[in-house]
Amino acid sequence: MSAPKKTIRRSLLVTAAALSSLPLAATAALAAPSPSTSPSATPPAHMSSVGGARLGLSGTQVNLGSGAPVLPKDITARSWIVADAESGEVLAAHNAHWRLPPASTMKMLFADTVLPKFPKTDKHKVVPADLAGMGAGSSMVGIKEGETYTVHDLWLGVFLRSGNDAVHVLSAMNDGVDTTVKEMNEHAQDLQALDTHVVTPDGYDAPRQVSSAYDLTLFARSGLQKKDFREYCSTVRAKFPGETKKGKKGGKPVRQSFEIQNTNRLLAGDYDTPVYQGIAGVKNGNTTNAGATFTGVAERNGRVLLVTVMHPEKSDHNEVYKETSKLFDWGFKASGKATPVGALVAPRSAQASAQPGATPSGQAGGAGDASGAPVASSTAKGAPGGMGVAFAIAAGVLVLLGAGAFLVNRRWPLPDLVRRRPRP
Repeated sequence: MSAPKKTIRRSLLVTAAALSSLPLAATAALAAPSPSTSPSATPPAHMSSVGGARLGLSGTQVNLGSGAPVLPKDITARSWIVADAESGEVLAAHNAHWRLPPASTMKMLFADTVLPKFPKTDKHKVVPADLAGMGAGSSMVGIKEGETYTVHDLWLGVFLRSGNDAVHVLSAMNDGVDTTVKEMNEHAQDLQALDTHVVTPDGYDAPRQVSSAYDLTLFARSGLQKKDFREYCSTVRAKFPGETKKGKKGGKPVRQSFEIQNTNRLLAGDYDTPVYQGIAGVKNGNTTNAGATFTGVAERNGRVLLVTVMHPEKSDHNEVYKETSKLFDWGFKASGKATPVGALVAPRSAQASAQPGATPSGQAGGAGDASGAPVASSTAKGAPGGMGVAFAIAAGVLVLLGAGAFLVNRRWPLPDLVRRRPRP
């Protein structure tokens, strides 16, 4: 079967799956209340269905085709997702839209929002106000007041050491924390990451700060389109500027550097966690409320996958990385065999630019899938009734069918950096 025919066949399968779930999607859109910004203790019965109705259901969602391996049975995470980074197909998910504290994986959204604003060669001298407001026990890279850092230095501190001090300095450069949080929430809306509510730019635990495995995967996918983001999230170790000290015997002041290493254990390794074959980032986190969280990207045999894992219940050392590795292994074996259960949606701005004059999806009661076609949303308002929603969705799907399912899985090719990662 030729590649174009395979693409069309896969697109038709995704579309058929969407059609088969229309009644359930319509019911979810009408019955579910507007999402709360307070995390729940158990997954809600109906969650946002952005990306597909199956993703709005609690529990594990997977369609195993012929020859597809079964999912690993020892995954204890409250929420997780396995997706193709380029096509956007969601191969499997578990409570994908459950709103949970994100910890430092929120820094992916911070980077995707702020990173394009400042050239990496720009310099900034740190003043005391830059470091104000950080939470007690925050992770730090070791920024010192009165010292000057390049933007490049600061981003290394964000990605490698998850430095809240680096985040706060960059936020100060961006007109302050409040401005940065506002821009992050606006960017999340554009990405259709509708489960996310940002309170702190560094991901430190805060009341009402939530995200989801689905949204964190959107942040990673968007960030990986940026060259600097890819460079920073795949860097294993680097030199970081230290504190300036007086020279010996009245000599010139000396500023030495020290080495920092990425805290992503699948990238840097640990005594019980080997470097994962093909890993190329992205970001980890760990706080009291969030537990351990992680989003990773890896490539194998031309396939690039994104896996997000939130809060494993098992407390073993490096458990979040162990469960991520198992889901990566499953995803690479299942690719092309498991029928997708949903899709990573495109940003509203991308959909609007691809369809001049069209209203961006996600408004007036619907979000969009990767093609820009409407799907049911748990925040839909003003709908005429369950069947009305279903018919509206069906109409959009039929338009796709009439166009040969064009762009159902619009590809976002990831540049060469991901594929150049050396094998361990």
